[in-house]
Amino acid sequence: MPTDDLSPLRAWQRALRAQFPIVVDHPGLAYLDSAATTQKPRAVLDAVHAYLTTGNANASRGSYPWANATTAMVERTGARLKEFLADPDPGRSAVHFTSGTSQGLRTVALDWLAPQLADGDEIVVPFEDHQANLSPWIEARDVLARQGVAVRVRGLPYQDSSGDYDHRALAGLIGPRTRFIAATHVHHVRGGDMNVHRIREAAGPGVPICLDAAQGVGHVPLSVADLDVDFVVFSGHKALALPGTGAVWARQARGPAFRPGGWSGTPNTAGIASLAAALDWLEEAGLERVERWTVGLAARLTEGLRRLAPYRVLGCQLSLAAMSEVQRRRGIVSFRHRDIPADDLGFILFEHGFMVRADTLCQAGADDGEDRAGAVRVSLHVYNTEEEIDRLLSVLTDLA
Repeated sequence: MPTDDLSPLRAWQRALRAQFPIVVDHPGLAYLDSAATTQKPRAVLDAVHAYLTTGNANASRGSYPWANATTAMVERTGARLKEFLADPDPGRSAVHFTSGTSQGLRTVALDWLAPQLADGDEIVVPFEDHQANLSPWIEARDVLARQGVAVRVRGLPYQDSSGDYDHRALAGLIGPRTRFIAATHVHHVRGGDMNVHRIREAAGPGVPICLDAAQGVGHVPLSVADLDVDFVVFSGHKALALPGTGAVWARQARGPAFRPGGWSGTPNTAGIASLAAALDWLEEAGLERVERWTVGLAARLTEGLRRLAPYRVLGCQLSLAAMSEVQRRRGIVSFRHRDIPADDLGFILFEHGFMVRADTLCQAGADDGEDRAGAVRVSLHVYNTEEEIDRLLSVLTDLA
């Protein structure tokens, strides 16, 4: 859709930006790496401080008041996450906390998917998304192969023009032995919403779908009622919470119930407390407005970059103009300079006060082809400003 005018949101954004101490305390720096990790609002920091100084204890271990309170907090956060994801059947679904997206996807692959696959079964996985959403499924295949079970891994097809999934081609891959599909909500390099609802249309009602939502949860609205996926996996640190916490939401409707194997050990209770506070903060801020703000900033950046000949923005080229009717990037813009290597460009930008990601971006397949060259990624959240984008474009123009 065309970019909305951001002027009605400016006062709202200024009030939210003021709630991030690290941003306020470093006015000369522009943090543009929120796809890697987000900064934390005061409410999240205060919630962690309150938990650690008033009732810190282990969960599901003791029977004294602090332990009981911690156990209840963990359970409330699971229920809160179901609400946040618009879970249509919270009494049936389950939430399991993990260290992040990578561990969560691996748990789904090895503890849930692998035990139910048989010789000749097929799974469909993305070979051009984040490495964390490819490696676990390949590992599950290899584990089964050592047991004499041959599972075929088929690549989720992509459209050449946009980088979106090719849902028509996917329909041709689905067969009677298709047991599972792994997909991504928002692409971590190209920044596009991958239209997962079309995967369900192509796959039919019976195939389980696991969604890597690391760039979705906490950045854009996500409704499991609308998407009809079976797993949503994400990292808390990309959603304004502390590092070392994440979650797997499981629908528990297709296939066996999801139960992580092995001894669960001590959960990251401080991280879970931070996640509960982050979900509350995001809901109060309004994720629809957060999305509108970051999509608008991304469009402002791509509009400027498309006018600078030495730069090439990755992903759909038809969506670069600010008034393009093509779907906008969800707060992530990755690009290359014709002559300056990505890592060098990252160092140059930091000298001008911009913190960006500049490497191969954990892209699956980055060991060969064009992806080996890496890229500069600008990733945005509500604390970023129009002025930061304009300053960045000024520097990039001088380099051009």
